[in-house]
Amino acid sequence: MSLYDRYLGWRVRRDAADPPAHVALVITERDLLESGAYETLERFLALAFDYGAARVTVYVSVLDEAVIPTLERELAAVESPRAVAVRARGDTQRADAPVQVSVGLGGKHEFAAAVRSLADAVDAGDADPSDVDEAAVEDRLVFPADPDLVIKTGAERLSDFMIWQSVYSELYFTDVNWRDFRARDYLRAILDYQDRQRRFGR
Repeated sequence: MSLYDRYLGWRVRRDAADPPAHVALVITERDLLESGAYETLERFLALAFDYGAARVTVYVSVLDEAVIPTLERELAAVESPRAVAVRARGDTQRADAPVQVSVGLGGKHEFAAAVRSLADAVDAGDADPSDVDEAAVEDRLVFPADPDLVIKTGAERLSDFMIWQSVYSELYFTDVNWRDFRARDYLRAILDYQDRQRRFGR
């Protein structure tokens, strides 16, 4: 870390406001084709946990479905300070690991699958329509936890990211592309988060 990065880190640790407990990162498949992209991700994960995160979600938006198996394999092999669970389009198994990675599993698809599961349960007589509430939906999501902070690199759009879970998340957009993302960029996002007044829809 440079002297400036250490200064930003000192500010984060000295701030009276808590850092985000759950950080989400939104990147694209093209970002991961850049040289050093996975090493950048490994550094990001180390930074997140070092600065107070208990959970990290990485959402990779995918245009070419043919690359999904390769991305799954590479992302599962990333060196991480905590256990990693990778889920892709078509997966329904809940991701409960401290590091959760979504490869092309869009928020609309995930939400629709949860609603279909509830409808099937009601149709089979295993659930009553009056029991369908927020908790019932969340119980059927692949990525159940709500991020405190969502970081999007490169552009100001979320690419169908965790529609249900991010309703009350703080969003941070940076025009820094993933290939150029550094410790200072992450620390600036944390400082920005610590300066905000969270309202949770109120």
